[in-house]
Amino acid sequence: MKPATRDPAPRTRADGQGGASYRRSQQRPVAGEHTSGSRGSQRDPRRKSLTRRVLLTTMAVVLTAAAGFGVLLLATPGVGDAAARVAAHTGTGELLPGPPPLRVQQALVATEDSRFYSHSGIDVLGSIRATAGPLLGQSDPGGATLDQQLAKLLYTGGRRSLPDRIEQVALAVKIDYRYGKPQILRLYLDTAYFGHGYTGITAAARGYFDRSPQNLTWSQASLLAGLVQAPSAYDPLAHYTLARSRQRHVLDRLVATHVLTRTAADAVYAAPLALVTG
Repeated sequence: MKPATRDPAPRTRADGQGGASYRRSQQRPVAGEHTSGSRGSQRDPRRKSLTRRVLLTTMAVVLTAAAGFGVLLLATPGVGDAAARVAAHTGTGELLPGPPPLRVQQALVATEDSRFYSHSGIDVLGSIRATAGPLLGQSDPGGATLDQQLAKLLYTGGRRSLPDRIEQVALAVKIDYRYGKPQILRLYLDTAYFGHGYTGITAAARGYFDRSPQNLTWSQASLLAGLVQAPSAYDPLAHYTLARSRQRHVLDRLVATHVLTRTAADAVYAAPLALVTG
């Protein structure tokens, strides 16, 4: 019977070092595996912390702005007397007996405030532009809604300083909440100045065309809607060419807002105005 064989004697020191080296290589992770995991685990808390800070800062800004606007609403006057202010503003001028004629409404909204029926008194981007205008050296950067323009005419004396513009934003929200859109248009058109001494759409329609607002043609309505931006500069009796250029802009806006086709707008521009020149 053959004696049982014994395992080979332990290897040399070199072999022992090789075994240890092998074990270490088995334990060593794939290149980049341990490093990326470690870095990723370090990065995640940082990302979460940054995200949390951004969210908290945003919430703080929003809450501060909301609180500030709430104070502004309390500090500004009520708008329940808007109709009385319009009557006082126009003096003995004739007021619209009801909602403004559709053509006048459409031409005015398309030109001055195309989102009039969807906003609540302020157009956020437009308000930022209008409020920041004085800081940027712009005398009239535009962007004010019809509600804001009405507030400017009735409650801040037509002034355009930064505090006045901020107040007009709050008043515009109140006006939009208190009155329906047709009534706001009516108040605005009864208050607006159309040049040549005519305050209100009724006086302007009679003065320029010897007719009531309800009987204005598209050509006449589009001309009048363009005057409110700069009444003296676009006065058709004093600056006919500029008034016609502005009318073209109004018609372009009516096309852009899908009220008129391009063909119809061109026909309106070509139609006679029948201005009263005597």
